[in-house]
Amino acid sequence: MATDSTASFRAARDFLLAHRDDYDAAYAGFSWPQVESFNWASDWFDHLAVSQPSVDALWMIEPDGSEQRISYADMADRSRRVAGWLADHGIGSGDRVLLVLGNCVPLWELTLACIRLGAVIIPATTLLSVDDLRDRVQRGNARAVVAHGADASKFAGIADECVRVAADGEPADDWLAYADASAHDAWDGESDTKADDPLLLYFTSGTTAQPKLVEHTHASYPIGHLSTMYWLGLQPGDVHLNISSPGWAKHAWSCIFAPWNTGATVLIYNYARFDADALLDVMARAGVTTFCAPPTVWRMLVQSDLSGRDLALREVVAAGEPLNPEIIEQVQRVWGLTVRDGYGQTETTAQIGNSPGQPVRLGSMGRPLPGYVISLVDPVTDEVGTDGEISIELARRPAGLMVGYRDDDERTAEATRGGFYRTGDVASADDDGYITYVGRADDVFKASDYRISPFELESVLIEHPAVAEAAVVPSPDPIRLAVPKAFVVLAAEHEPTRETALDIMRYTRERLAPYKRIRRIEFADLPKTVSGKIRRVELRTDEAATVDQSRPRAFVEEDFPELKESS
Repeated sequence: MATDSTASFRAARDFLLAHRDDYDAAYAGFSWPQVESFNWASDWFDHLAVSQPSVDALWMIEPDGSEQRISYADMADRSRRVAGWLADHGIGSGDRVLLVLGNCVPLWELTLACIRLGAVIIPATTLLSVDDLRDRVQRGNARAVVAHGADASKFAGIADECVRVAADGEPADDWLAYADASAHDAWDGESDTKADDPLLLYFTSGTTAQPKLVEHTHASYPIGHLSTMYWLGLQPGDVHLNISSPGWAKHAWSCIFAPWNTGATVLIYNYARFDADALLDVMARAGVTTFCAPPTVWRMLVQSDLSGRDLALREVVAAGEPLNPEIIEQVQRVWGLTVRDGYGQTETTAQIGNSPGQPVRLGSMGRPLPGYVISLVDPVTDEVGTDGEISIELARRPAGLMVGYRDDDERTAEATRGGFYRTGDVASADDDGYITYVGRADDVFKASDYRISPFELESVLIEHPAVAEAAVVPSPDPIRLAVPKAFVVLAAEHEPTRETALDIMRYTRERLAPYKRIRRIEFADLPKTVSGKIRRVELRTDEAATVDQSRPRAFVEEDFPELKESS
């Protein structure tokens, strides 16, 4: 139904859509809608269900080619039935619902249903261990758990007091069957959620410490993702494909809120194992117009044949970590499209990005997105300049910024000290405001009194054909304090030999200044979080304690007299 909140939200949305190719006008003229009450499901999604009832809201394609297509009208009806069913089982406003689901239709239905009820969603990946799940249930204070039937045993003894729902399969004892929700009467209650009521609790991926519990509201995610909609370049009628896993913030960014803010179709290719050619075939079949993927996927795509398919693509973007310039150049050569990088966090919506229609500067993440005022703050002096920690001015607080870290006032205060929300990421800016990522504040290190950005060195490393992945950390050195060491995962058909190490070192020396040279290499697996982010903190800690550099798969520059290194 139309409300004042709907009108305010739509006006802000329509302004960004009208200025999608005019960054200066969009940035100068945009202001966040000011609403006291807002329920995205009833105030916005239901509006779309009436205005474009037959448009596909969700299109899910399975590896065998089978598919499900659910219109906006049908999705609204399904979610109201699920809301009524949950309410009858005691789930209401403020109750926390842990969703441990892969890409399946119930994930979208439940998201809308929980929003309608004012229940708080705790998204989680199906890859979590039992200990991880226990932590989510306990610290998240979950009132209900929804999981795939096959995963029910993981919750034995840790969710006994919760309402437990099996999303599929034969439910275990004392678990409810989600299939029963489809026949339930639609919920007809009032969606009277306040804009600052909690909506989402996200556990971060924990690259350096125990996962933090990020709290978002009925404004910060639905309204906040207007910036994400703008960065993605979405338009009504688009078919949008995003590659990310449920349970993590980027999935909600690009598989729920941003495309449904626009009225686009969310396309899900529900593969079990990534296949670049199969993905490209699906993109052609479905007429995908906008595509977002992490750099890992882009790197695999460019190893495939990008040509030879009739693609409808208009916008291609990357997020999750900075995209290497050579990938952008390869895609541009074949598709004639520029992959636009963007930046944000679980704690925020999209903050910085190369927006549609604007020149892209290779290596740069772009400029602050409409609604975000970004400063680069020196972590030591707190001075604002052209180098420093990416920080958001709290005096002009964006709608997309989290409330804080739930039940952790100390961490919240540390992250918001001095009038800024501090991201923990370091960057530099040029005279035109384009921002270039340097690295995590914890990852940047000094060697011979020079500041080293691991990302810059890793970008060079992965251009070598033998390198599939790389992580650079400081390795203790008696003269230079530390030297850059690369931990390398080799591409297929390459062996961890002296010859391979020599070739990689030689390659990087031709492309890096002497003070940035990689002086040690070790072929090894990389420790990662469950979301796939490299845990450099583990590598740094282990390397700091390492004295012996003569392990079988480790090499130092002194092993290669043929390099004729003089420094």
